[in-house]
Amino acid sequence: MRRAEREALALALLHGPLELLPVSSSGHVAALPRLLGWELAGWDAARRKELEVVLHAGTLCALPLVAPLRRPRWALLLAAVVPPGVAGLLGERWVQARLGTPATLAAGLLGGGLALALADRRTESRSTADADWRDGLWLGFAQVAALMPGVSRSGATLAAARARGFSRVDASRLSWEVAWPVLAGATGLKAMRGRPAAGPFLAACASTLVAGRMLGAERRRPLWPWAVWRASLAIAVLART
Repeated sequence: MRRAEREALALALLHGPLELLPVSSSGHVAALPRLLGWELAGWDAARRKELEVVLHAGTLCALPLVAPLRRPRWALLLAAVVPPGVAGLLGERWVQARLGTPATLAAGLLGGGLALALADRRTESRSTADADWRDGLWLGFAQVAALMPGVSRSGATLAAARARGFSRVDASRLSWEVAWPVLAGATGLKAMRGRPAAGPFLAACASTLVAGRMLGAERRRPLWPWAVWRASLAIAVLART
Protein backbone atom coordinates (compact mmCIF):
# COMPACT_ATOMS: atom_id res chain seq x y z
CA MET A 1 0.00 0.00 0.00
CA ARG A 2 1.39 3.38 -0.99
CA ARG A 3 1.98 6.15 1.53
CA ALA A 4 -0.87 8.34 0.26
CA GLU A 5 -3.28 5.41 0.47
CA ARG A 6 -2.32 4.77 4.09
CA GLU A 7 -2.82 8.43 4.89
CA ALA A 8 -6.24 8.43 3.21
CA LEU A 9 -7.28 5.44 5.33
CA ALA A 10 -6.07 7.18 8.48
CA LEU A 11 -8.20 10.22 7.64
CA ALA A 12 -11.16 7.95 6.94
CA LEU A 13 -10.84 6.36 10.38
CA LEU A 14 -10.78 9.82 11.97
CA HIS A 15 -13.64 11.13 9.86
CA GLY A 16 -16.38 9.17 11.63
CA PRO A 17 -15.89 10.63 15.12
CA LEU A 18 -15.04 14.07 13.70
CA GLU A 19 -18.30 14.18 11.72
CA LEU A 20 -20.27 13.44 14.90
CA LEU A 21 -18.60 16.30 16.78
CA PRO A 22 -18.99 20.06 16.12
CA VAL A 23 -15.32 20.50 15.21
CA SER A 24 -15.42 20.53 11.37
CA SER A 25 -14.49 17.20 9.84
CA SER A 26 -13.65 18.95 6.56
CA GLY A 27 -11.42 21.38 8.43
CA HIS A 28 -9.51 18.50 9.98
CA VAL A 29 -9.24 16.71 6.63
CA ALA A 30 -7.68 19.88 5.21
CA ALA A 31 -5.49 20.74 8.21
CA LEU A 32 -4.07 17.43 9.44
CA PRO A 33 -2.11 16.46 6.29
CA ARG A 34 -0.54 19.92 6.25
CA LEU A 35 0.31 19.86 9.96
CA LEU A 36 1.70 16.32 9.88
CA GLY A 37 3.65 16.74 6.65
CA TRP A 38 1.71 14.05 4.83
CA GLU A 39 1.92 13.37 1.12
CA LEU A 40 -1.78 14.24 0.85
CA ALA A 41 -0.89 17.87 1.58
CA GLY A 42 0.65 18.03 -1.90
CA TRP A 43 -2.50 16.90 -3.67
CA ASP A 44 -4.30 19.44 -5.80
CA ALA A 45 -7.71 20.78 -4.76
CA ALA A 46 -9.62 18.41 -7.06
CA ARG A 47 -8.03 15.28 -5.59
CA ARG A 48 -8.52 16.47 -2.01
CA LYS A 49 -12.17 17.25 -2.73
CA GLU A 50 -12.57 13.80 -4.27
CA LEU A 51 -11.29 12.19 -1.08
CA GLU A 52 -13.54 14.40 1.04
CA VAL A 53 -16.57 13.27 -0.97
CA VAL A 54 -15.67 9.61 -0.42
CA LEU A 55 -15.33 10.18 3.33
CA HIS A 56 -18.69 11.96 3.55
CA ALA A 57 -20.32 9.19 1.53
CA GLY A 58 -18.98 6.58 3.96
CA THR A 59 -20.26 8.55 6.92
CA LEU A 60 -23.63 9.09 5.26
CA CYS A 61 -24.11 5.34 4.79
CA ALA A 62 -23.64 4.81 8.53
CA LEU A 63 -25.98 7.57 9.67
CA PRO A 64 -29.22 5.50 9.58
CA LEU A 65 -27.83 3.48 12.50
CA VAL A 66 -26.19 6.40 14.31
CA ALA A 67 -28.84 9.13 13.95
CA PRO A 68 -32.09 7.53 12.71
CA LEU A 69 -34.25 9.79 10.58
CA ARG A 70 -37.50 10.55 12.36
CA ARG A 71 -40.74 11.48 10.69
CA PRO A 72 -39.84 14.53 8.59
CA ARG A 73 -41.51 17.90 9.10
CA TRP A 74 -41.61 19.15 5.56
CA ALA A 75 -41.98 22.89 6.19
CA LEU A 76 -39.00 22.97 8.53
CA LEU A 77 -36.98 20.67 6.27
CA LEU A 78 -37.67 22.69 3.12
CA ALA A 79 -36.76 25.95 4.83
CA ALA A 80 -33.53 24.37 6.08
CA VAL A 81 -32.33 22.80 2.82
CA VAL A 82 -33.20 25.38 0.15
CA PRO A 83 -30.64 28.05 1.23
CA PRO A 84 -27.63 25.67 1.34
CA GLY A 85 -28.82 23.90 -1.82
CA VAL A 86 -28.97 27.13 -3.83
CA ALA A 87 -25.75 28.48 -2.30
CA GLY A 88 -23.93 25.22 -2.95
CA LEU A 89 -24.95 25.07 -6.60
CA LEU A 90 -24.13 28.71 -7.28
CA GLY A 91 -21.15 29.33 -5.05
CA GLU A 92 -19.30 26.07 -4.37
CA ARG A 93 -16.60 26.60 -6.97
CA TRP A 94 -16.06 30.20 -5.86
CA VAL A 95 -15.67 29.04 -2.24
CA GLN A 96 -13.15 26.39 -3.26
CA ALA A 97 -11.16 28.86 -5.34
CA ARG A 98 -11.17 31.83 -2.96
CA LEU A 99 -11.53 30.40 0.55
CA GLY A 100 -9.29 27.36 0.47
CA THR A 101 -6.30 29.01 2.18
CA PRO A 102 -4.86 28.25 5.64
CA ALA A 103 -5.90 31.72 6.83
CA THR A 104 -9.55 31.26 5.85
CA LEU A 105 -9.55 27.74 7.31
CA ALA A 106 -8.29 29.12 10.63
CA ALA A 107 -10.86 31.94 10.50
CA GLY A 108 -13.67 29.42 9.96
CA LEU A 109 -12.49 27.29 12.87
CA LEU A 110 -12.23 30.30 15.19
CA GLY A 111 -15.46 31.98 14.09
CA GLY A 112 -17.49 28.79 14.20
CA GLY A 113 -16.12 27.91 17.63
CA LEU A 114 -16.92 31.37 19.02
CA ALA A 115 -20.49 31.16 17.70
CA LEU A 116 -20.86 27.72 19.27
CA ALA A 117 -19.64 28.90 22.69
CA LEU A 118 -21.78 32.06 22.71
CA ALA A 119 -24.96 30.35 21.52
CA ASP A 120 -24.60 27.63 24.17
CA ARG A 121 -25.09 30.27 26.88
CA ARG A 122 -28.71 30.72 25.80
CA THR A 123 -31.33 29.44 28.26
CA GLU A 124 -32.83 26.09 27.25
CA SER A 125 -36.50 26.92 26.78
CA ARG A 126 -37.69 24.99 23.71
CA SER A 127 -37.99 21.44 22.39
CA THR A 128 -38.14 19.98 18.89
CA ALA A 129 -41.95 19.93 19.13
CA ASP A 130 -41.84 23.74 18.92
CA ALA A 131 -39.68 23.85 15.78
CA ASP A 132 -41.26 25.45 12.70
CA TRP A 133 -40.22 26.85 9.31
CA ARG A 134 -38.68 29.95 10.88
CA ASP A 135 -36.30 27.76 12.85
CA GLY A 136 -35.67 25.88 9.62
CA LEU A 137 -34.52 29.11 7.96
CA TRP A 138 -32.02 29.73 10.75
CA LEU A 139 -30.70 26.21 10.32
CA GLY A 140 -30.62 26.66 6.55
CA PHE A 141 -28.53 29.83 6.67
CA ALA A 142 -26.28 28.16 9.23
CA GLN A 143 -25.61 25.46 6.66
CA VAL A 144 -24.82 28.16 4.09
CA ALA A 145 -22.19 29.52 6.49
CA ALA A 146 -20.78 26.01 6.75
CA LEU A 147 -19.71 26.20 3.10
CA MET A 148 -16.76 28.22 4.41
CA PRO A 149 -13.87 25.87 5.26
CA GLY A 150 -13.57 25.20 8.98
CA VAL A 151 -17.02 26.43 10.02
CA SER A 152 -18.58 22.92 10.35
CA ARG A 153 -22.11 22.03 9.34
CA SER A 154 -22.76 20.31 12.65
CA GLY A 155 -21.30 23.17 14.69
CA ALA A 156 -23.15 25.86 12.73
CA THR A 157 -26.56 24.19 13.03
CA LEU A 158 -26.00 23.40 16.71
CA ALA A 159 -25.16 27.06 17.33
CA ALA A 160 -28.21 28.23 15.36
CA ALA A 161 -30.56 25.91 17.25
CA ARG A 162 -29.11 26.82 20.64
CA ALA A 163 -29.41 30.51 19.73
CA ARG A 164 -33.11 29.86 19.12
CA GLY A 165 -33.45 28.49 22.67
CA PHE A 166 -33.52 24.75 21.97
CA SER A 167 -31.93 22.47 24.55
CA ARG A 168 -28.62 20.84 23.70
CA VAL A 169 -30.23 17.47 23.04
CA ASP A 170 -33.00 18.96 20.90
CA ALA A 171 -30.54 21.22 19.08
CA SER A 172 -28.53 18.12 18.26
CA ARG A 173 -31.62 16.32 16.97
CA LEU A 174 -32.55 19.26 14.76
CA SER A 175 -28.98 19.46 13.48
CA TRP A 176 -29.10 15.87 12.29
CA GLU A 177 -32.66 16.14 10.99
CA VAL A 178 -31.70 18.88 8.54
CA ALA A 179 -28.34 17.27 7.74
CA TRP A 180 -29.70 14.28 5.87
CA PRO A 181 -30.84 15.89 2.60
CA VAL A 182 -27.92 18.34 2.50
CA LEU A 183 -25.27 15.65 3.04
CA ALA A 184 -26.97 13.29 0.60
CA GLY A 185 -27.39 15.94 -2.09
CA ALA A 186 -23.87 17.31 -1.79
CA THR A 187 -22.33 13.85 -1.75
CA GLY A 188 -24.35 12.68 -4.75
CA LEU A 189 -23.56 15.79 -6.78
CA LYS A 190 -19.85 15.69 -6.06
CA ALA A 191 -19.60 11.94 -6.52
CA MET A 192 -20.63 12.35 -10.15
CA ARG A 193 -17.48 14.41 -10.68
CA GLY A 194 -15.00 11.98 -9.11
CA ARG A 195 -13.98 8.36 -8.76
CA PRO A 196 -15.00 6.22 -5.74
CA ALA A 197 -12.33 4.71 -3.49
CA ALA A 198 -13.52 1.60 -1.68
CA GLY A 199 -10.96 1.56 1.14
CA PRO A 200 -11.55 5.06 2.56
CA PHE A 201 -15.30 4.70 1.97
CA LEU A 202 -15.53 1.53 4.07
CA ALA A 203 -13.18 2.89 6.73
CA ALA A 204 -15.25 6.09 7.09
CA CYS A 205 -18.45 4.05 7.35
CA ALA A 206 -16.97 1.73 10.00
CA SER A 207 -15.46 4.57 12.05
CA THR A 208 -18.79 6.42 12.05
CA LEU A 209 -20.60 3.32 13.33
CA VAL A 210 -18.05 2.73 16.08
CA ALA A 211 -17.94 6.39 17.08
CA GLY A 212 -21.73 6.55 17.10
CA ARG A 213 -21.87 3.65 19.56
CA MET A 214 -19.25 5.27 21.80
CA LEU A 215 -20.10 8.97 21.55
CA GLY A 216 -23.74 9.04 20.49
CA ALA A 217 -25.11 11.60 18.06
CA GLU A 218 -26.77 13.84 20.66
CA ARG A 219 -24.90 16.58 22.54
CA ARG A 220 -25.78 16.80 26.23
CA ARG A 221 -22.72 18.47 27.71
CA PRO A 222 -21.52 22.08 27.36
CA LEU A 223 -20.20 22.96 23.92
CA TRP A 224 -17.37 25.32 24.90
CA PRO A 225 -14.69 22.56 25.02
CA TRP A 226 -15.21 22.04 21.28
CA ALA A 227 -14.68 25.77 20.74
CA VAL A 228 -11.34 25.43 22.56
CA TRP A 229 -10.45 22.43 20.40
CA ARG A 230 -11.22 24.39 17.25
CA ALA A 231 -9.22 27.40 18.43
CA SER A 232 -6.23 25.17 19.15
CA LEU A 233 -6.37 23.71 15.65
CA ALA A 234 -6.70 27.18 14.13
CA ILE A 235 -3.61 28.38 16.00
CA ALA A 236 -1.69 25.32 14.83
CA VAL A 237 -2.71 25.98 11.21
CA LEU A 238 -1.63 29.62 11.43
CA ALA A 239 1.66 28.69 13.09
CA ARG A 240 2.41 26.27 10.27
CA THR A 241 1.92 28.84 7.48
